[in-house]
Amino acid sequence: MGGVVLRCTAKTLKLLGARPGDLVKVEHTDNDWYANLFWLEGRKWLLLAHAGTLFSAVVPDIHKADLVPIGPSVVAVIHKELEAEHLPLDRFGILDSRAIELARTESRSVLGYMNEMARFCDYAVFEYGGLAHCDARELNRELRRELHLSKRSPGYLVPIELAGGSSGRGTVQNRPTLRVVDGLHS
Repeated sequence: MGGVVLRCTAKTLKLLGARPGDLVKVEHTDNDWYANLFWLEGRKWLLLAHAGTLFSAVVPDIHKADLVPIGPSVVAVIHKELEAEHLPLDRFGILDSRAIELARTESRSVLGYMNEMARFCDYAVFEYGGLAHCDARELNRELRRELHLSKRSPGYLVPIELAGGSSGRGTVQNRPTLRVVDGLHS
């Protein structure tokens, strides 16, 4: 499988100059990748996330010229982050830069997690003392180790763990199972 569905937000599609005829209409799968743009400290950032694991890659200070053509750009970013985590480059299948298919976003859950990731980046950049002092490699590493609440058992997920990587420092070991509480009972 070399084809990759890249589900882009409207902002991303606009930046890429994609027209409705450029988009594929396929069912959402856990193998899809999502792309979103957000602004932080007056700069455009690209956030990529794998739908099934939320394995992510954030690229600060991105420009249209960095993304066109989109296939080689996205595959290079994903491969760079897989290498940083010592994961095989084919962890999410063979990523063929010539076989990227653009589509509209479909999963509100994935988009919600991505909004959470963008907020994490905002807080992290503040903690670093601004974009000029931000270590993008460390930010990506931290982002993939963030705990996200989930309705799926055990009640949370950690992207690097779902991707099969080492949790390493910064991830709590032997976490308890969390459960969703629908209401309080007296």
